[in-house]
Amino acid sequence: MLVLLPPSEGKAASGRGAPLKPESLSLPGLAGARAAVLDELVELCASDAAKAREVLGLSEGLSGEVTKNVDLRVAGARPAGEVYTGVLYDALGLATLDAAARKRARQWLLVFSGLWGAVRVDDRIPSYRCSMGVKLPGLGALGAHWRGPMAEVMPEAAGSGLVLDLRSSAYAAAWKPKGEVAGRTATVRVLHAPTRKVVSHFNKATKGRIVRSLLETGTAPAGPAELVDALRELGYAVEAEAPGKAGKPWSLDVLVDEIH
Repeated sequence: MLVLLPPSEGKAASGRGAPLKPESLSLPGLAGARAAVLDELVELCASDAAKAREVLGLSEGLSGEVTKNVDLRVAGARPAGEVYTGVLYDALGLATLDAAARKRARQWLLVFSGLWGAVRVDDRIPSYRCSMGVKLPGLGALGAHWRGPMAEVMPEAAGSGLVLDLRSSAYAAAWKPKGEVAGRTATVRVLHAPTRKVVSHFNKATKGRIVRSLLETGTAPAGPAELVDALRELGYAVEAEAPGKAGKPWSLDVLVDEIH
């Protein structure tokens, strides 16, 4: 099973240890595309802070994020699962999983990123600021930049089992499963049951809780239909829509009243 996650906008500070080693990151087929984004991002932030804030969509009060990007090659790196914070990752609680569940997390979870393309939770990265929605002056829109490289590496990364896609729309644009892989992919929306609307907090927290439940129990459904059954057994209210034709992902709605 492969679980696709968005990153978090907020990130923990970089570590005190060794700096980034790009060659150590998972999915080595993305190395060239990563280097291109890293090079332009560092150069932009080092040469023109005002322009960098504009490109990254930052206010003057977030100028420290630009400085952070200048130091990407020398800042201490730490596991991506520690760098990403926020509602989804708080609910997922990687640090509090037992050893077996942490091992599954290292194998199952893949976090998409505007800067790195995608990383495993044990890949060591520095803290950074660069969303998938950014359009760099040289490379252009990052979603488009990543599509070609992702199309090359993701079918192999997806393996032969379920692909559980929990990414937000900006990150989903970087890779869309096709053909046989799409047929075993399930996308998930979390709806506030009384209103039938997507509410950001409910959506992120529930996705984190779902992933934690699967990791803790070791539940690895073979495909989308089995995922629906598994989530219902775990106590989630799920409505599923099978695709109308082959080669399309399943769509799952998880209904929640409140988050505890």
